[in-house]
Amino acid sequence: MPLSAMRIGTIIHNIELNPGQGGKLVRAAGTSAKILKEPTSAYCLIQMPSGVKKLIDSRCRATIGVVSNPSHGDRKLRNAGHSRWLGRRPVVRGVAMNPVDHPHGGGEGKSKSSGKWGKGSRTPWGKPTKGGYKTGPLKRRK
Repeated sequence: MPLSAMRIGTIIHNIELNPGQGGKLVRAAGTSAKILKEPTSAYCLIQMPSGVKKLIDSRCRATIGVVSNPSHGDRKLRNAGHSRWLGRRPVVRGVAMNPVDHPHGGGEGKSKSSGKWGKGSRTPWGKPTKGGYKTGPLKRRK
């Protein structure tokens, strides 16, 4: 149903970003969004599950209601095998690896990766991670 045909306060999910594109937003188990402003002209104001308010084209479609299975995140994983069945691979620490695999790897016994002989915390690609070093892409300069 198009957003233009819905009223204020309607609980919705599976929202399109562009008309005719198919649902892209609010699709996870137990989630929902809310229409905050009457879809009068071109855009409709929607509050996302995170609390962010977003303007979306009124011609976009959405489904009324909440996505089912709200207790999806409450499951307890009993053992490591449960995670494997879900397709989640184990996370191996850098210090448990060999020097060819990670900057923290190698050494006799429990060796240090920082201090006098180490180079501090590093990513698997050798970039520093702590101490204010920016690991993500740099912000655009104004």
